[in-house]
Amino acid sequence: MKLSILMPVYNERTMVERCISQVLGAPLPEEMERELVVVDDRSTDGTWDILGRLAQEHPEIRLFRHAVNQGKGAAVRTAIQEATGDFSIIQDADLEYDPGEYSRLLRPLLDGHADAVFGSRYLAGEQTRVLPFWHSKINKGLTLVSNMFSNLNVTDMETCYKAFRTDLLKSIPIRSNRFGFEPEIVMKCAKRKLRVYEVPISYHGRTYEEGKKIGWKDGIKALATVLKFWLIDDLYVEPYGRGMLNNLTGTPQYLSWLARRVRPYLGDTVLEVGAGIGHLSGRLMARRLTYVACEKDPLYLHALRNRFLRTPNVCVRQLDPGSAADLDGLGESFDTILCLNVLELLEDPAATVVALERALKPGGVLVALAPQNPSLYCGIDRTLGNRRRFTEAEFRTLLEVNGCRVERVHQMNKIGALAWRINGGLLRRKSINKLTLKLFDKSVWLWRRVDPILPWLGLSLVAVVRKQAQG
Repeated sequence: MKLSILMPVYNERTMVERCISQVLGAPLPEEMERELVVVDDRSTDGTWDILGRLAQEHPEIRLFRHAVNQGKGAAVRTAIQEATGDFSIIQDADLEYDPGEYSRLLRPLLDGHADAVFGSRYLAGEQTRVLPFWHSKINKGLTLVSNMFSNLNVTDMETCYKAFRTDLLKSIPIRSNRFGFEPEIVMKCAKRKLRVYEVPISYHGRTYEEGKKIGWKDGIKALATVLKFWLIDDLYVEPYGRGMLNNLTGTPQYLSWLARRVRPYLGDTVLEVGAGIGHLSGRLMARRLTYVACEKDPLYLHALRNRFLRTPNVCVRQLDPGSAADLDGLGESFDTILCLNVLELLEDPAATVVALERALKPGGVLVALAPQNPSLYCGIDRTLGNRRRFTEAEFRTLLEVNGCRVERVHQMNKIGALAWRINGGLLRRKSINKLTLKLFDKSVWLWRRVDPILPWLGLSLVAVVRKQAQG
């Protein structure tokens, strides 16, 4: 394994050489390599010359430089992009934090308990320098506000020492250029539902006379950052199609409506293909003997495993619905298969339907949901990764294979079809914003009741397909 130590540097010529020496000499867990990714944020005091010399002397150092000064957050963002290790730790170049404690920070990650570990200056560390009263109170006040909005109970939100699984860290977009990085990453860890641990660390804080750079203005900006990322879901580096599914955490009434449509057809053994991050799984898995939630995306798989870590009847499995090799191993194992918002993403949905229906027990049910009405296809569909929208006739033809029969087709979400046409067709938007989703969700109680009488096609089709019993 490899540890990436991410070091943003700006005007630290009196400290940086001693700090790098300690970082390179710090003990690590057995058989762990290290790389030190240093990003100079356009230092002007000679720091760059020192860094250049050290990089020539030590092959573990990978050195980068910004063309203009941007701030700590921007330097950390560059370092994250360049990191190649399995785990990453952020290390300031000022020796306020002790590199000798890396092993303590890494232990919850190596044990598989955590996705992120924060070093806390306010838990019982070995040594902590006594700092001015109001400075500590402001730090704790910012932590309190962050906890209120993130619903985490951390003791030190502003700590520099934050360790992550690198694959997860790379998937989180960092927008803050200065010290807003700390509250931003905490808010996003909370919204992504990462498993966050804290460990006590030592702290040797500097005074402003000794070179400390953060000021009271950064405290005000930290509060604004907490509020901003509480309101905005900006959680994935690339908005790859179904990454927009995360917005559905803010539409619980719609999810309940969908669950109400699906629940009557569930048997004791259920396979959900394309489970995303578990929005629907959490509503449907109760009272099932076995509920298998499948995903191909490693980030979604990770979220599913976190969510159902202690749910014994739920099994999380990697499965690509477009892969014949993945589908062939299912066997006739399931009473019910859920295939919701999946078929429209696939190059060859017919092959997937054949394989899924083969995995049903005789008499079992496939419940499939897909977008309806090709005339609605627009930029929102492309953002979601949809290749097509179906007519009802096309959907029935697709599903009636393997001796299976479509028992029923539901129209669903007719008001959504109207909003889709306005936003994607008339306004040519590529996504639906969170406010629109919230307003829709608050009125689902009404739209669910009037849905059967509205005189146009629904946004989605829900088909119930039964496999014929043998004999």
